[in-house]
Amino acid sequence: MKKLKTYFITGLLVVTPGVLTVFLIWWLFNLIDGILGGFLNFILVDLFGLEQMIEPIRGLGFVAILLLIFFTGMFARNYFGKKFIRLGEWILKSIPIVNKIYNTFKQISNVFISEKREVFKKAVLVEYPRKGVYSIGFVTRSAGGEVKEKLQDETVGIFIPSTPNPTTGYLLFVPKNEIIDLEMSIEDTFKLVISGGAILPETMTELTKLYENKKVIEKKN
Repeated sequence: MKKLKTYFITGLLVVTPGVLTVFLIWWLFNLIDGILGGFLNFILVDLFGLEQMIEPIRGLGFVAILLLIFFTGMFARNYFGKKFIRLGEWILKSIPIVNKIYNTFKQISNVFISEKREVFKKAVLVEYPRKGVYSIGFVTRSAGGEVKEKLQDETVGIFIPSTPNPTTGYLLFVPKNEIIDLEMSIEDTFKLVISGGAILPETMTELTKLYENKKVIEKKN
């Protein structure tokens, strides 16, 4: 019975991620396809007289959404497109509640989708909220302006995200020599934060090594 239980659990661990992945992809496909699929099939039947279509064309809405996103990107790259998008953003940001939702999704998109990665530069460890306790943060930029004038040490801005909602958190200005750089990518770090530490990237071992090395250095000093 013990072996049977072990085999069952092992099989469950192997099968579950694959099944859930396929299910999620299929669910997203149907969801995206349903946005324009029914409308496009209606146009084909009503306007072009394709009454012989008994079943809707699967994937038509999905392809239409992909093309819509592609041409929207082309439009956003030209002068008039940029002006139109700025006007749309101004309208959304002027509406209470809606502006908060829009800003949240825009920040998430900039982190996970944007090619420029303008929001966060890299993942780091900082000793926060007290000595001996470390938090994961993201370097935003070097301190400048009045902040730089008031602080003697060279400092950088660090955003400490909250769990499980990484779009909220704290902004800290930390001396550069007190920051521990991480090899983890921005995406992997966000997975770690959102999951509350349950999903550990492969490079998570670097975190332990850095912490141990720091302790060794402190003991020597």
